[in-house]
Amino acid sequence: MRIAFIGLGNMGGPMAGNLARAGYELALFDLDSNKVDAVRSTGVTAGNQAMTTATTAADAASGADIVFTSLPNPKIIEAVALGEKGIVAALPKGALWIDLSTNNLECERRIRAAAEVRGIDFLDAPVSGGIEGAGAGTLMIMVGGDAQVFGRCKPVLDKIGNRVMHLGPHGAGYVAKIAQVVLCYLNSVALSEALMLGVKGGVPADTMLGIIQGSTGASYVANRYGPAILDGSYDPGFALGLAHKDMALTLELAGSVGATLPMCEQVEAVYKKAVDKYGFDQNHLMAVKLLEEQNGTFLRSA
Repeated sequence: MRIAFIGLGNMGGPMAGNLARAGYELALFDLDSNKVDAVRSTGVTAGNQAMTTATTAADAASGADIVFTSLPNPKIIEAVALGEKGIVAALPKGALWIDLSTNNLECERRIRAAAEVRGIDFLDAPVSGGIEGAGAGTLMIMVGGDAQVFGRCKPVLDKIGNRVMHLGPHGAGYVAKIAQVVLCYLNSVALSEALMLGVKGGVPADTMLGIIQGSTGASYVANRYGPAILDGSYDPGFALGLAHKDMALTLELAGSVGATLPMCEQVEAVYKKAVDKYGFDQNHLMAVKLLEEQNGTFLRSA
């Protein structure tokens, strides 16, 4: 089986690395050659010599049985897929395209329609679990599409995730990913406000975080991201601009399905303001810095 993997960033790179360790024949492409080299090094260390570096996404996809894409946003997904030298034109009839990205339903319909015209199967299969899960191969993978196609490729998906779920028809994976990931950003903003209230009232920040972690407000966000707020690192594992992208996708999805989400609208505005002020590539918890600056108080451990 020949697999192409396109997009080797913080999530795509470790996922491709796990496929390399599993011994699959891989064609790799990313605009950053250093990211390609990192995956190749992982495979070579594991004894896999069946890896090639493609010069374009289309070159990677040419002749592939399966192509994985892990890309930042719908605009880039469409550009990689549908351009004159896109992967849809390059893939052979009968191939399978699995998109691991977070995407919206409008883009999903366009790219799937283009794939189907070419006789290419398509699955939306966004992932959750962060860079730690990507490296460990313990991601949750939420799949939408044909059940038989899913069954055929599940052994490959099992190499990058340990909770691989078929959720229903095309688009179901994208919907589930957006619906669950939005809680991360809402919780991060809520956590910062709870911490600020405690600190402004005289409770040390680390004490307040410990109380939250041991109370009904306990959450993954409090445990994972609370310390990254208190040490001032704002967590380098994910970009602020990508967090805002997810919030914007949430509002797009809400419009598609006719849902009114007032809290999401407020939090999207927070992240947009943070991106405008601090920059796309800043750490994602820099959104908390807006609150700190508004209050003239930085949430730090004693």
